[in-house]
Amino acid sequence: MDDDLDEVFKALSDRSRRLVLDKLREQPGPTLGELCTHLDMSRQAGSKHIGILEAAGLVVTVWHGRQKLHYLNPVPIHEIRRRWISKYEQSRLDALATLKTALEEGHHE
Repeated sequence: MDDDLDEVFKALSDRSRRLVLDKLREQPGPTLGELCTHLDMSRQAGSKHIGILEAAGLVVTVWHGRQKLHYLNPVPIHEIRRRWISKYEQSRLDALATLKTALEEGHHE
């Protein structure tokens, strides 16, 4: 399980891959071309990122005729949440998030 999570953390460590996951959450099932167009990314870069996300189990591809469609698989992220984040009370996390936002807003003024 730790090896699987290592791949997930590696995949999530890159901002471009997180943007790919955000786009797949917003719009499930795009082709590689559609995904790259929306993210202003070359097909080569998109293919590389999708490959890493697939290896980590974060993206699932489904063939629909001749098109390869891409979908977010939230299960590995849920496993991270279950293993670490759920150990804390939600109210404490909410309080910390509120404090962080307040500090950031105060810092920018």
